[in-house]
Amino acid sequence: MKNLYAGFVIAILLAATSGSALAQWPPYPTAKVPKTASGEPDMNGPAPRTPDGKPDLSGIWDRIPMRAPESGLTASGNDGTAPNQFYNIGITLKGGLPFQPWAAELRAKRLAENYKDNPDARCLPIGNLPFHSVRPPRKMIQTPAEIVILYETQAGVRQIFTDGRPLPKNDPQPWWYGYSVGKWEGDTLVVETIGFRDDVWLDYEGSPMTSSGKIIERFRRPNFGTLTIDVTVDDPKAYTKPWSVQLRQTLLPNTELIEYICQENEKSSSHLVGR
Repeated sequence: MKNLYAGFVIAILLAATSGSALAQWPPYPTAKVPKTASGEPDMNGPAPRTPDGKPDLSGIWDRIPMRAPESGLTASGNDGTAPNQFYNIGITLKGGLPFQPWAAELRAKRLAENYKDNPDARCLPIGNLPFHSVRPPRKMIQTPAEIVILYETQAGVRQIFTDGRPLPKNDPQPWWYGYSVGKWEGDTLVVETIGFRDDVWLDYEGSPMTSSGKIIERFRRPNFGTLTIDVTVDDPKAYTKPWSVQLRQTLLPNTELIEYICQENEKSSSHLVGR
């Protein structure tokens, strides 16, 4: 049976990324971009640095598809235009994710129901890991005290504090994006996030995350045009052991985010049904 929900999601993503046919911000050159001999942006040039010498992660970033056909895994609904990790975050892991039995059952149930309860189907946040690999881009703004990520999808906003504050230990209210603090280890920004809701999805196929879990992200900018994010998920309630994947992004110079308002005239979610 054709996956109606996946088709619905893909239609939304294509609509959100088809702004080139409409009037948006006209192209405007990004400042301080290294150039090749032919005048094109040199994506292999050196990564920019802040005045205090740290790599500057600022910029607009697009996902790079990560596929691992040798794993024997497939991602249902993948039409080839989105990375497998967007649908199945464990696609690059041999054997897949180490689910606890209840988590495996929940994910199978979500697949059987055509992901009808996916938060994105109701214009809710899709979670930190899908936000890293969804097709619409994201903008990172780096300051000495924090990094702000503006996600074009759902107009999401995430704060990563780098001002030395600790993570909250006062039983904080669960959040969609959790609570994030970061510190620099050499040229790597290490971000720890806790305080998630119990209904967060780690991918579009419904791999769960619980409020007992935490995520460690290691951001690196090895050159001007590349961002790598090594992610470790440690959630003993949902998984039998911690697991790690790498997500990669490429810089989009000379552009800006577009406005993405999912809720306006949204009439589809009430019609989503299982198989």
